[in-house]
Amino acid sequence: MGHEGFTEVTRLAAAREQLLSVVDSPTAAESVPVPEADGRALAEPVDATRDVPGFDRAAMDGYAVRATDTHDAGDRSPAVLDGTDGDVGARRARYVHTGSPVPDGADAVVRVEETEARGERVEVFAAVAPGENVAPAGEDVETGDRLFEAGRRLRPSDLGLLKAGGHRSVSVRERPTVSVVPTGEELVEFDPGYGETTETNGLTVSRLVERWGGDATYRDIVGDNEAALRAAVERDTDHDIVVTTGGSSVGERDLIADVVADLGEVLGHGVALKPGHPVGYGVVDDTPVLTLPGYPVSCLVTAVQLLRPAVARAGGFEPEPFPEFEAALDRKIASEVGVRSFVRVRETGEGTVEPVRGGAGALSSVAAADGWVVVPESVEGVAAGESVTVQRWEPHC
Repeated sequence: MGHEGFTEVTRLAAAREQLLSVVDSPTAAESVPVPEADGRALAEPVDATRDVPGFDRAAMDGYAVRATDTHDAGDRSPAVLDGTDGDVGARRARYVHTGSPVPDGADAVVRVEETEARGERVEVFAAVAPGENVAPAGEDVETGDRLFEAGRRLRPSDLGLLKAGGHRSVSVRERPTVSVVPTGEELVEFDPGYGETTETNGLTVSRLVERWGGDATYRDIVGDNEAALRAAVERDTDHDIVVTTGGSSVGERDLIADVVADLGEVLGHGVALKPGHPVGYGVVDDTPVLTLPGYPVSCLVTAVQLLRPAVARAGGFEPEPFPEFEAALDRKIASEVGVRSFVRVRETGEGTVEPVRGGAGALSSVAAADGWVVVPESVEGVAAGESVTVQRWEPHC
């Protein structure tokens, strides 16, 4: 299958598989304090070293009692118990706060709303069963319970469980290193003149790499010069992945595919997706090299679809699925059979979305989008009114 000057175009799923086949899974690990492990992938399974909670604790504010002492207690005939500041014995009750230890001798807690203190005595207006309103030791986690398997990419809530389960530090995989090299004779960092363009792709991709769990090196712009491009790629083959942006198509100034071919091997050049078909990928000195297109939307789509799973593979974890929602399409989507299309959409209210106007070079269309609709290769367009699944590829926090 050819497409706009490409002699052969690879389906997206096959391209992803080819790229991942040359991405090494990590072997190096390091121990880091739990508070610093957010977003890192565990290098080995982790078990709890203590019970959580470590003692029987009150689940409610109220009075710790022996359940048998509240038998037949009711609104009209309360059980009358003696108050105490020590252990709970026969017909004795002790006030406890939520989360505080249940005193010895007690096996239940009566909610404070169902009691009334009268001097040194406590009237109980509801019977409780043994264990009621008590969180027993180990109710949440018991010593030896498996907390997480190896490969888990840790979230903030995971850190809390690790700490509660007795861990000060954990063994995690080293963050995959990704070199991001923006290319293009027309690119400048700031204040573009006539015919110049502000560099944005490298910035976007490098920040996405950081969000995806990698350690990005955001390089200076490299012009459309074979020698300079060659030097830039060779310099960074000590990284886990090298990524270039721009110059990936088949025009006179699109040189990066030839550079990769001269230095190593091009595994694929041209993928059946839209936008982003000029993307390429190969290997140099055993280092995967991904050449992303220069149009901002094409660069973004190919980074999400190919670079994101590659970073996850190099980091030793699986990429999490994107949040999704269902909506009705209020305007038709056109697509090409044989090409997987990623159509930016925005919410219009009342459970509907509309395609965002703007081509692959319209950076503003990305900022305006709430997600995209993926149109599979077998489908030729989606009619207005149909229900579609919207992927939030960049969730808003």
